[in-house]
Amino acid sequence: MLRDLSMISLVVDATGIRLEKYMAVPVLSAEEAARLVESGNTLLIGGSGAGHSVPDALIAAIEKRFLAGGEPKNLTTVHPVGLGDRANCGIGHLAHPGLLKRVVCGTLVDSPPVERMAVENKIEAYTLPQGCLSQLMREMAAGRPGLITHVGLRTFVDPRHGGGKQSELAKDDLVELIEIAGRECLLFKPIHVDIALLRGTTADEDGNVTMEQEAVFGEMISMAQAARRVGGIVIVQVKRMALRGTLPPKQVKIPGMLVDCVVVEPDQTQTFFTKYDAAYAGELKVPLSQIATLPFSPRKVVARRASLELFTGAICNLGSGISTGIASIAAEEGVLDDVVLTNEQGLIGGAPATGNEPGAARNYQAMIDQPYQFDFYDGGGLELAFLSFAEVDEHCNVNVSRFGDRIVGPGGFINISQNAQTMIFSATFTSGGLDISWPGGQTQISREGRERKFVRAVQQVTYSGALAHENGQRTLFVTERAVFRRNEAGRLELIEIAPGVDLERDILAHMGFRPEISPSLKRMEARIFLPRQMNLAETIENNRRPARSVRLSRVLSGSRA
Repeated sequence: MLRDLSMISLVVDATGIRLEKYMAVPVLSAEEAARLVESGNTLLIGGSGAGHSVPDALIAAIEKRFLAGGEPKNLTTVHPVGLGDRANCGIGHLAHPGLLKRVVCGTLVDSPPVERMAVENKIEAYTLPQGCLSQLMREMAAGRPGLITHVGLRTFVDPRHGGGKQSELAKDDLVELIEIAGRECLLFKPIHVDIALLRGTTADEDGNVTMEQEAVFGEMISMAQAARRVGGIVIVQVKRMALRGTLPPKQVKIPGMLVDCVVVEPDQTQTFFTKYDAAYAGELKVPLSQIATLPFSPRKVVARRASLELFTGAICNLGSGISTGIASIAAEEGVLDDVVLTNEQGLIGGAPATGNEPGAARNYQAMIDQPYQFDFYDGGGLELAFLSFAEVDEHCNVNVSRFGDRIVGPGGFINISQNAQTMIFSATFTSGGLDISWPGGQTQISREGRERKFVRAVQQVTYSGALAHENGQRTLFVTERAVFRRNEAGRLELIEIAPGVDLERDILAHMGFRPEISPSLKRMEARIFLPRQMNLAETIENNRRPARSVRLSRVLSGSRA
């Protein structure tokens, strides 16, 4: 599609809209904007996860038009983050045969209907690293030949191992292996764009858009620039309109020169689950007592053990899933300000959200655009990263992207895990019906989980243990009954077991291989398994910063040691 503003004029004329002559940008309804989408179009869609800055009214209007008249057909959607409420919102609106042809995204976990279409080979499905897609938006905006990066090497994203393809219908190669100055890299190729569907909070009459109530910024301006560069149309959903010249210029995230039309959705909610949270918007910081504590459970036990790796000033990432509980524990223990917790969506400091709204945060120090957060991550800026795992093998390969009959995708996992200085993977030891408790601090397994996490070979490699070993990354695997590390030989080694756990019966019998056993195998700390605070502040203060981070401390102290 070439950028042709006459299309917007035709829609306006056909619906009898009478725009005020001083309005520089057309204001359409969602239904009218949906008429701008043609069969075969590629849509860039902004936002993140559970409705954070997601233009859901626009996506729903496209579905409504298709169901009423069979148009548009065969759409391609591109969105760096999964978009949905784990039901039918977000990209789930487009999960109809004939409507959706291809999806290119970081993860499908938020959109079960689209995930099912991928599993059943009804669409072309690609899941690529969230950070690479986010950064690719900037490369496309600048007209560069694509994103060149080391991220994704030796994983399922590497063309030698599948190129990120998740269905048999996915035939095109979106990623290419190249060599620069003797170094292997991946080239993520540019994607043609017809329409960008974006979201903000307020638009003025010139189309300038601010995002003051949004929970994340995403990469809205890069998407708008990328669409504009190739003649695409930029449609922005907002909550309200403002008079020309009244928006603070420094708050404008999408300049009006990039916006073709605006859709006003007064009932726009901050996320799919929260109408408005002032802390998500950064309007205020809440008392730590208002940040929900985790019930004492296997998830909390795992997060507690992982949190013992924190040290004063540590710059960390908390991935979605079980690791988000570390934020709640830090708040509960009063140490939230002693570390810097971040998430990939661009939030720095404070408490990243848990539960069904990962991506947002409360009490943060800064919110930046998502591509810049990934620049920092890819450059090795994270001292600690806490991520979940679905499968691990004896060579410390990790799978989170495809297992069983699930296609989840990597999200930001690959960017984070390949580049963090220390990587802590967390999960329950087994899953599927696990019933475990700690009466008196002793482990009691009433029912073992049906599904093993430690397997002979992972179904899909989302994290290469061999590459991590070559890079000298420190790696731990934390569960509620055992802690492992990647040892000097590059193999999984058991280093801690929980009180009351029998090594053979409760650990080795439920693994698809026999790990190496540390000669100094020790018990996990008893305080982890007792339902009271565990004096995390003292631990954080006493933990030493890893050697790679010590140089700056020496400079600041004037030491030459």
